[in-house]
Amino acid sequence: MPKTLISLDDADKAWLDREARRRKLPMTELVRQAVRGYRLREESRRMPQIADALATTAGLWRRGDGLAWQQRLRDEWPHD
Repeated sequence: MPKTLISLDDADKAWLDREARRRKLPMTELVRQAVRGYRLREESRRMPQIADALATTAGLWRRGDGLAWQQRLRDEWPHD
């Protein structure tokens, strides 16, 4: 695991030390958990959910039966 040096304000460092003692965790583990939680929240916020994607794309196809169109395209492919 790579090491990273960070600078914290005195108040943030004091809080982090207290919180680590309260949770009985090494301060480094508390920082790892915080960063991981932040990353996962940001990634999920930025990634469109499947329901959102389906809702925003429903009804876009206006050329008739999409499955039949797909099959016609695939019929053009060379068959080995």
